[in-house]
Amino acid sequence: MSHCRNIGRVLFAAVCVGLIIFLSSAVLAQETPKSDLFIGYQWLNPGGTVPQAFQPFNAPAGIKPPSMGKGFGAAYTYNFTKILGLEGDFGHNWNDFGYESTLSVGPKLTWRAENATMFIHGLAGYNRFVENGINPKNGFGLIGGGGMDMQVIKQLSIRIFEVDYVWAQHHFDDVVAPAFNDLQRPTLNGVRLRTGFVFNFGGAPELIPSATCSVQPSEVLVGEPITATVTTSNFNPKHTLTYDWTTNGGKISGKDTTASVDTNGVAGGNYTVTAKVTDPKQKKNGEATCNANYTVKEPPKNPPTLSLASSPTSVQVGTPANLTANCTSPDNVPVTVSNWTATGGSISGSGNSATLNTTGAPAGTITVSASCSDSRNLSTNASTLVTVTSPPPPPVNKELEARLALGHSIYFPTAQPTVQKPDGGLLPSQEHTLNDLAKDFTEYLQTKPDAHLILEGHADPRGSVEYNQALSQRRVDRTKNYLVQAGIPADHIDTKALGKQHNLTDAEIKASIDANPTITAEERKRILRNERTVILASNRRVDVTLSTTGQSSVKQFPFNAADALFLIGGREKPKAPAAAKKPVTKKAAPKKK
Repeated sequence: MSHCRNIGRVLFAAVCVGLIIFLSSAVLAQETPKSDLFIGYQWLNPGGTVPQAFQPFNAPAGIKPPSMGKGFGAAYTYNFTKILGLEGDFGHNWNDFGYESTLSVGPKLTWRAENATMFIHGLAGYNRFVENGINPKNGFGLIGGGGMDMQVIKQLSIRIFEVDYVWAQHHFDDVVAPAFNDLQRPTLNGVRLRTGFVFNFGGAPELIPSATCSVQPSEVLVGEPITATVTTSNFNPKHTLTYDWTTNGGKISGKDTTASVDTNGVAGGNYTVTAKVTDPKQKKNGEATCNANYTVKEPPKNPPTLSLASSPTSVQVGTPANLTANCTSPDNVPVTVSNWTATGGSISGSGNSATLNTTGAPAGTITVSASCSDSRNLSTNASTLVTVTSPPPPPVNKELEARLALGHSIYFPTAQPTVQKPDGGLLPSQEHTLNDLAKDFTEYLQTKPDAHLILEGHADPRGSVEYNQALSQRRVDRTKNYLVQAGIPADHIDTKALGKQHNLTDAEIKASIDANPTITAEERKRILRNERTVILASNRRVDVTLSTTGQSSVKQFPFNAADALFLIGGREKPKAPAAAKKPVTKKAAPKKK
């Protein structure tokens, strides 16, 4: 048993040494298949010592299983990378003594050279050992080793050799007494040899060799040399390539990846240099060709140079800009400036100067262009930019802004507008206030186009939260719709429905009444005698805030409005309070007895 174990270790070490030598010399990895399948012949020496069949339970005898020359093996590997794969392995060997089968799985490491691969693997799994005359034994097994494949074609390789160490342990409790532990639980230390075919599946398509040509410089005067260079890809770097250079302009000389072109005596024009690269050892796809173009020029005929300038470079709409052109010829021949054009406004003038009229032009950038030609009909174009700005907006009317900020809130009668008539509820006095607001705000937008009116709707506290919220929403919607009909853009009005949130306090309403300059002292007393009604009426309103100043409308109830009694509610009939005195409340005195 120890002899077989030593043989296995020696073989495994030999494979590892071979891999190290192989890796030190293999530089180019061949193409990696997606998976591969090995099928072939397998020889196995099980190793170890097992109980001999038909021996007494308490007096067993050991026997070394003979080598099994009959066998076959198969292995399928899925390659995650060009090195790492997952291998599933099956092997079966037999002879007159019995048979041994393995079914294992584990990682496989592969190194790929040009036409060969070396691999090592470590597998674990099922081991079945059968000795004729003894019940089959199933146990756990390990396999470790490696081998070498030689590629025939892309899809087929030949496994030159595979050497594996096969370890397994089995229990012979049914034929050996516990006193004989080495025979009751023997360990197999076997050696497995394989050869056969490997079928490769998938992988990247075969790369086609290519070549790229370049010249430096790409434009020369007659007589100046040109250097041509070729760069190759997808050729086998271990093979020596041959290079064939040709050109249709001048004389070319060179070898390998660089050549030189002599342009002496070449007429001006465009020419091509060609390189043909060949791999003599490659039977298929061993050739690539590339071209590069170059220009040979006659004595110089340089076009004129032109630059344009604007003074000033930025003007307001309606203000002209003066344009000048500076055109010269590197070859000192006469030049002429013409064809002044502009992408906006209108342009007048000729020669080296022109004028851009920006009247009616939109704000933005105008491109002005002109051309310059020399006496040999060589020409060039140039352009410059003129920025046109809009005139500044007129100054804000502070009086108008103050009038907007000091406007009055809009008041509604009780429960108005209703769900059935959402477009009602505005009394004439409040419509008059909104008309003035719409007129002033429309004028204000001309100087403050980003201004907004913020409408905040309120309701007195007598209704439920849901009712008051919906009622205050109808009030701001009614107010907004009226202002939109009066000419204010809808997107300049924002609304908030606050319900009975943020209602004015009793103290705030009294202070507003005291500060109201439009009512007399006698009227103030009469109003305060109906304090509860006035407090409710003062909270049935829509406040207006000007976004640019943040100031909100004056919250003063319009007591002097012709329809004030309709707004305040419960006071439509002037004699109603007198009628309240008729009930003989004081005659109830007898009840005090």
